[in-house]
Amino acid sequence: MVTAQAQFLYSPNNCKILHMVRHGQGVHNVEAEKNIDALLSPELFDSPISALGWQQVADLGKYVHATGLLKRIDLVVTSPLLRTMQTAVGVFGSEGADAGWKSNCPPIVAHELCRDRLGLRPCDQRRSVSECRSLFPEIDFSLMESEEDGMWYPEAREPYEDIEARGIEFLKWLWTRPEKEIAIVSHGVVLQHFLYVLENDSADPSVKTGLCRRFNNCELRSVVVVNKGMMDSDYISSATN
Repeated sequence: MVTAQAQFLYSPNNCKILHMVRHGQGVHNVEAEKNIDALLSPELFDSPISALGWQQVADLGKYVHATGLLKRIDLVVTSPLLRTMQTAVGVFGSEGADAGWKSNCPPIVAHELCRDRLGLRPCDQRRSVSECRSLFPEIDFSLMESEEDGMWYPEAREPYEDIEARGIEFLKWLWTRPEKEIAIVSHGVVLQHFLYVLENDSADPSVKTGLCRRFNNCELRSVVVVNKGMMDSDYISSATN
């Protein structure tokens, strides 16, 4: 787990802290290590996390509770795929993967823009909203616009530039939220390309190689994002350590 260090040059009013989490190891990850073509199998539809993935979720859940991170998070946003929702609830919604829901945990909302790379592979196709609600009553699905999956398509994989375009729209949506500290539970390639979007505005060449490397399963990576369009009178002219 990696947390980015930052020097604040701007008012906290212009900043959000994003805690990015890749889901625990999925059954499709295990099968892909044996044969990448297995990802085309309909049997891996909306793949759940594996036994190892559940252990990773439990370990990360213990970490966010023990460090007090859970108390600071105002909102959890999850991809509506099974493996990410299992991770979101297991890490941020209980005292561990086998524990019950805790009333003092942050709200969890599902959002289509942070789901996995679209197309071709059934493991990246989601269930109906009704089925998701029945499986995860603690998650808010009110932002889901379609009962069935209207984004996934069987013909080809989504281009990377389209993932980054989704990232821009997702970040714009985040800035409409009042919450300051937000956890995002998503997928390795999606989180990586979201970070590419943020890295494009960074003057530090080490950011891309350090922060934007591929995520491990259940890795937590935290970033401070500044909305420069809000600087005006809130700008702080001197840096603090």
